[in-house]
Amino acid sequence: MKTFKIILFLLLGVTFQMESQQNYTYKIARMKYQGGGNWYVSPTSLPNLIAFCNQNLGTRINPEEAVVEPGSPDIFSYPLIHITGNGNIVFTQQEADNLRKYLAGGGFLNINDSYGLDKFVRIQMKKVFPELDFIELPFNHPIYHQKYNFDKGVPKIHEHDGKAPQGFGIIYQGRLVCFYDYEADIGDGWEDPQVHHDPEESRTKALRMGANIVNYVLMGK
Repeated sequence: MKTFKIILFLLLGVTFQMESQQNYTYKIARMKYQGGGNWYVSPTSLPNLIAFCNQNLGTRINPEEAVVEPGSPDIFSYPLIHITGNGNIVFTQQEADNLRKYLAGGGFLNINDSYGLDKFVRIQMKKVFPELDFIELPFNHPIYHQKYNFDKGVPKIHEHDGKAPQGFGIIYQGRLVCFYDYEADIGDGWEDPQVHHDPEESRTKALRMGANIVNYVLMGK
């Protein structure tokens, strides 16, 4: 009888785990890149954004972010991959080629400049799409008008160099495949409130802009 109870408990545990996993439709990944640019910065940002999206958009995103390297075949398992950091970022040619296949095949890259990433990430994305440049998205672009409207584009959350916030994109064959916020640092506002002590209004704007990005990727334009 004791053995039977143990087996039953294990079976129930496996069943519960499978049901829990089946409740999630998507999973979002953070990119682990080379170069020393602190790919792991803002550890509470994605989990908080995911929780906000699940609550306010009705999405069913796994609350735990994945970590994936740009050259790995695993990137094709995620509809959205997030890059953030401070400083240098380096892609090998194999990683750049893999990223191109991912983005050309329907994937999406969200880049958050947490400060110091700009001059490096632009060079590396040129490896991915040598024929394309980042373009500043107009304020009427759909990514700014999903559930939440941002009539002046990406909101400024964290002050860096006194510059206006900008939202850039890479458009491949008519489709936005990468969104890059510069001088905005919306990822800062996704973090736990005690990390940066951002005003609640700023955090709400950041989370809403993040939710727009997620909605744009998962639900279509």
